[in-house]
Amino acid sequence: MAEYPKDRFDEIPTDLQRTGAHRAPKKKGRGWVAFGWAAFATILLTFGGLVGLAAIDSSINFDLPFFQAPEEETPTPTQEPTAEPTIAPEVPISVLNGTPTVGLANQVGDLLVAQGWEGAAIGVGSRANASDNDIDKTIVYYSDPSYEGAARGLVQALQVGEVRLSTDFTGAPLTVVIGADYKPVASPAP
Repeated sequence: MAEYPKDRFDEIPTDLQRTGAHRAPKKKGRGWVAFGWAAFATILLTFGGLVGLAAIDSSINFDLPFFQAPEEETPTPTQEPTAEPTIAPEVPISVLNGTPTVGLANQVGDLLVAQGWEGAAIGVGSRANASDNDIDKTIVYYSDPSYEGAARGLVQALQVGEVRLSTDFTGAPLTVVIGADYKPVASPAP
């Protein structure tokens, strides 16, 4: 083994009480304590965040027992129902021209208004050209099964076409796409 030359640091003064900085050996399990605190903090912050999100936005649903919203009590009616009818919301009808004939959407829209399709609960809304002008059949699209009767009434008013349930037309619950099979109908006399 090699011998190193002695220097002034090899000699320990006799008047010192301390002879060096010694640390006690680490206790077993100290790493698990730190891990436990970190896991506890993570769970606490996650739970707090979820509760905060549920409080901010009521549409968030976690389907966990401690996140269930309290059931609301059903209010008991204090008034007897009246026989007065309620006003139905406006149901717009879109008319789209799927033929090369210029102004056909306006003509059909005017015809429907003249036939009484313009009222408190239903009305002719937009009139425009369809994306294609080579459509063969007239089709009345309805977005909800509750509008099927109105769609069939439109086919009867136009005297041509068929009805289809579709969500392709988001602008209106009822959409009339006029095809080449449409023949102008005489509007009723005022």
